[in-house]
Amino acid sequence: HVQLVESGGGSVQAEGSLRLSCAVSVYTDGRYCMGWFRQAPGKEREGVAIISPDGGSTYYADSAKGRFTISQDSAKNTLYLQMSSLKAEGTAMYYCASRRLPCSSRPSEWYWWGQGTQVTVS
Repeated sequence: HVQLVESGGGSVQAEGSLRLSCAVSVYTDGRYCMGWFRQAPGKEREGVAIISPDGGSTYYADSAKGRFTISQDSAKNTLYLQMSSLKAEGTAMYYCASRRLPCSSRPSEWYWWGQGTQVTVS
Protein backbone atom coordinates (compact mmCIF):
# COMPACT_ATOMS: atom_id res chain seq x y z
CA HIS A 1 0.00 0.00 0.00
CA VAL A 2 1.36 3.41 -1.01
CA GLN A 3 0.43 6.57 0.86
CA LEU A 4 0.60 9.91 -0.91
CA VAL A 5 0.40 13.44 0.50
CA GLU A 6 0.30 16.46 -1.79
CA SER A 7 1.34 20.00 -0.95
CA GLY A 8 2.20 23.24 -2.68
CA GLY A 9 -1.16 24.28 -4.02
CA GLY A 10 -2.52 27.77 -3.61
CA SER A 11 -3.76 30.83 -5.42
CA VAL A 12 -1.73 32.32 -8.22
CA GLN A 13 -2.26 34.89 -10.91
CA ALA A 14 -2.45 33.89 -14.54
CA GLU A 15 1.01 33.34 -16.07
CA GLY A 16 2.38 32.62 -12.62
CA SER A 17 4.12 29.46 -11.42
CA LEU A 18 3.66 26.85 -8.72
CA ARG A 19 5.47 23.71 -7.73
CA LEU A 20 3.43 20.86 -6.34
CA SER A 21 5.02 18.18 -4.20
CA CYS A 22 3.86 14.70 -3.32
CA ALA A 23 5.40 12.85 -0.40
CA VAL A 24 5.40 9.13 -1.10
CA SER A 25 5.39 6.67 1.78
CA VAL A 26 7.65 4.27 -0.04
CA TYR A 27 9.53 4.60 -3.27
CA THR A 28 9.85 1.00 -4.12
CA ASP A 29 11.91 -1.12 -6.39
CA GLY A 30 11.19 0.68 -9.63
CA ARG A 31 7.84 -0.91 -10.35
CA TYR A 32 5.56 2.05 -9.66
CA CYS A 33 4.39 4.71 -12.06
CA MET A 34 3.71 8.12 -10.59
CA GLY A 35 1.33 10.71 -11.95
CA TRP A 36 -0.41 14.02 -11.46
CA PHE A 37 -4.09 14.35 -12.21
CA ARG A 38 -6.56 17.18 -11.78
CA GLN A 39 -10.26 17.63 -11.45
CA ALA A 40 -12.07 20.89 -11.98
CA PRO A 41 -15.58 21.47 -10.60
CA GLY A 42 -18.14 19.72 -12.75
CA LYS A 43 -15.53 17.97 -14.86
CA GLU A 44 -14.01 14.52 -14.93
CA ARG A 45 -10.62 13.82 -13.49
CA GLU A 46 -7.90 14.00 -16.13
CA GLY A 47 -4.29 13.04 -16.40
CA VAL A 48 -1.82 15.92 -16.41
CA ALA A 49 1.62 14.30 -16.29
CA ILE A 50 2.97 10.80 -15.71
CA ILE A 51 6.46 9.49 -15.12
CA SER A 52 7.81 5.97 -15.39
CA PRO A 53 9.52 4.33 -12.40
CA ASP A 54 13.01 5.03 -13.73
CA GLY A 55 12.08 8.52 -14.89
CA GLY A 56 13.03 7.64 -18.42
CA SER A 57 9.57 8.14 -19.85
CA THR A 58 7.11 10.93 -19.30
CA TYR A 59 3.65 11.72 -20.58
CA TYR A 60 2.01 15.12 -20.65
CA ALA A 61 -1.51 16.08 -21.50
CA ASP A 62 -1.68 18.51 -24.41
CA SER A 63 -2.70 21.24 -21.97
CA ALA A 64 0.49 20.68 -19.98
CA LYS A 65 3.06 20.30 -22.71
CA GLY A 66 5.71 22.97 -22.68
CA ARG A 67 4.51 24.47 -19.41
CA PHE A 68 4.56 21.68 -16.81
CA THR A 69 7.40 19.39 -15.79
CA ILE A 70 7.05 16.21 -13.76
CA SER A 71 10.03 14.91 -11.83
CA GLN A 72 10.83 12.66 -8.92
CA ASP A 73 13.48 12.46 -6.24
CA SER A 74 13.69 8.89 -5.03
CA ALA A 75 16.14 9.81 -2.27
CA LYS A 76 13.54 12.19 -0.84
CA ASN A 77 10.58 9.98 -1.72
CA THR A 78 8.99 12.96 -3.44
CA LEU A 79 7.23 13.58 -6.71
CA TYR A 80 7.05 17.09 -8.15
CA LEU A 81 5.03 19.00 -10.70
CA GLN A 82 6.52 22.31 -11.75
CA MET A 83 3.83 24.43 -13.39
CA SER A 84 4.49 27.66 -15.22
CA SER A 85 2.47 30.04 -17.38
CA LEU A 86 -0.61 28.94 -15.49
CA LYS A 87 -3.98 29.67 -17.01
CA ALA A 88 -7.40 30.15 -15.46
CA GLU A 89 -8.50 26.79 -16.85
CA GLY A 90 -5.81 25.21 -14.71
CA THR A 91 -7.93 25.87 -11.63
CA ALA A 92 -8.62 22.45 -10.14
CA MET A 93 -7.86 20.03 -7.37
CA TYR A 94 -4.56 18.37 -8.21
CA TYR A 95 -3.95 14.79 -7.17
CA CYS A 96 -0.87 12.66 -6.95
CA ALA A 97 -1.36 8.99 -7.82
CA SER A 98 0.56 5.77 -8.14
CA ARG A 99 0.10 2.41 -9.75
CA ARG A 100 2.21 -0.57 -10.64
CA LEU A 101 3.55 -0.92 -14.15
CA PRO A 102 2.39 -0.52 -16.80
CA CYS A 103 1.73 3.20 -16.65
CA SER A 104 -1.59 4.52 -17.90
CA SER A 105 -3.08 7.91 -18.65
CA ARG A 106 -6.57 6.81 -17.55
CA PRO A 107 -7.43 7.94 -14.02
CA SER A 108 -9.70 4.91 -13.53
CA GLU A 109 -6.68 2.63 -13.84
CA TRP A 110 -4.80 4.17 -10.91
CA TYR A 111 -5.44 2.87 -7.43
CA TRP A 112 -3.39 4.85 -4.92
CA TRP A 113 -4.36 8.50 -4.51
CA GLY A 114 -3.49 11.44 -2.33
CA GLN A 115 -6.09 13.75 -0.84
CA GLY A 116 -5.39 16.50 -3.37
CA THR A 117 -4.16 20.07 -3.25
CA GLN A 118 -6.16 22.98 -4.61
CA VAL A 119 -4.74 25.24 -7.31
CA THR A 120 -6.63 28.41 -8.14
CA VAL A 121 -5.54 30.59 -11.05
CA SER A 122 -7.09 34.03 -11.43
